[in-house]
Amino acid sequence: MNKYFSLLGILLIFSCNKGKQQVDSIITNAKVYTVNTNFETAEAFAIKDGKFVAVGTSKDIENKFQADTIIDAKEQTIVPGLIDAHCHFYGLGLFEQTVNLVGTTSFVDVVKRVTDFQNQKNKPFITGHGWDQNDWEIKEYPNKALLDRLFPDIPVALTRIDGHAMLCNQAALDLAKITKNTKVAGGEILLEKGELTGVLIDNPMALVEAIYPKPTRQAQITALLDAQEICTNLGLTTVSDAGLNKEVIELIDSLQQAKKLNTRVYAMVSNTKENLDYYLPKGKIKTEKLNVQSVKVYADGALGSRGAALKQEYSDMHNHFGAMVIGLEDYKKLAIRIEKAGYQLNTHAIGDSANRFVLNTYEKTLQGKTDRRWRVEHAQVLTGTDFNYFKNENIIPSVQPTHATSDMYWAEERLGKDRIQTAYAYKTLLNKSGKVALGTDFPIEQVSPFLTFYAAVARQDVKGFPENGFNKKEALSREEALKGMTIWAAFANFEEHEKGSIEAGKFADFIILDKDIMQVPDAKLPNIKVQQTFIDGVAQ
Repeated sequence: MNKYFSLLGILLIFSCNKGKQQVDSIITNAKVYTVNTNFETAEAFAIKDGKFVAVGTSKDIENKFQADTIIDAKEQTIVPGLIDAHCHFYGLGLFEQTVNLVGTTSFVDVVKRVTDFQNQKNKPFITGHGWDQNDWEIKEYPNKALLDRLFPDIPVALTRIDGHAMLCNQAALDLAKITKNTKVAGGEILLEKGELTGVLIDNPMALVEAIYPKPTRQAQITALLDAQEICTNLGLTTVSDAGLNKEVIELIDSLQQAKKLNTRVYAMVSNTKENLDYYLPKGKIKTEKLNVQSVKVYADGALGSRGAALKQEYSDMHNHFGAMVIGLEDYKKLAIRIEKAGYQLNTHAIGDSANRFVLNTYEKTLQGKTDRRWRVEHAQVLTGTDFNYFKNENIIPSVQPTHATSDMYWAEERLGKDRIQTAYAYKTLLNKSGKVALGTDFPIEQVSPFLTFYAAVARQDVKGFPENGFNKKEALSREEALKGMTIWAAFANFEEHEKGSIEAGKFADFIILDKDIMQVPDAKLPNIKVQQTFIDGVAQ
């Protein structure tokens, strides 16, 4: 009798398993925010060959599938792998090799960090990043005099946090052949009493960048792998790098093919003659990990360095309007060339004058075209009826919520009480466009996508400033914020059919969180931790 029942049990198990589909792995007992069309939740999913096979309840998945790897998520929260729609992935890695000036409280603090760095590294050319005079007690641009005394023979170039201003010592200026008589369109070389201060704004910075020591191939590889480690630990599975040269794009591709770089990269090609002459005739390049079909162009500078192009003068600087960093006719011709090549145009536009010009050019260039998805990167200050341009289905706003919370300490000084009301207006942009892609612009801001999420929904920084949130009517809902960091970011990259949600047929990119991102109090959002990041269904 016992043998009969044992044999029957074996037959039943064999019969049940025979009817199940073999997959590579199964995740059960989770709270899964699928971010599908109806924003449904699920409990489980099955993965095979790096893609989601099915999504549903734990019971359904366990009844239909079998796998050697079964993970009990223990009711933890799972969301799609996060996408940073605008960042500088390679730049993040390179910055790890330079002086970090983020959070400095004075110019003396800047100089101390530079000195400490040089005492350890002994570099022939010192570069650094991250200073912001708006965070100092004396909110004025620094002067090179102290750097000249400390480093008379070693070039020093320190980039402002927004990447649109640079402080150089005399050794660096001499090497770049910059004098008080040098003129460069699309920016400024600041003088004081007719003498160089060492501060360069926007285009003149390129003269110094051109004489930077070229990173070795190993330094480039290290930079990319360092950036990958940082991003993976924070749940980013795809990054949209806003401006890369051919050499770096090809290195990314080779590392991905060698399976050393698993992060997916949407590479915006930097606007140089060499890059455009190579990529535009070649057409789009697409693998499972690399996507090259866009060009990154700068229209103006940044608000913090007063380089953003405004319609009316800066509120804190009489008769100063900022500047375009590209000629208007040059930009129009470039837009036509990019459109004819079938590439996407992604333009940095901060000020309301720059945004108006860019949006008007987009509309005229794309008249009669469909599904072009040209992006306005930042779309930071808009005024009047210019928001209505985003009703055009060919145009997408790509914004960085932490810019709003970082800039709030000084932005009203630049813009005044009226213009600040329609700046960083993410909800209005969403209402006009129907979608908004969210990023960080790291390393200008911190990498964490949870700070992005928090800033989008709370409109505050981690110190709780402003108390009730900046212009709270422009906050996004949590659902909108998560979409902006997943499916809408994927859409902005022409990748919504392969990623951005947990659905059958898409890449199995997902993350397990220690808290429910849709339920915890706002104040706890910045401290959410990633328990595990998966790309192609494989733990990283």
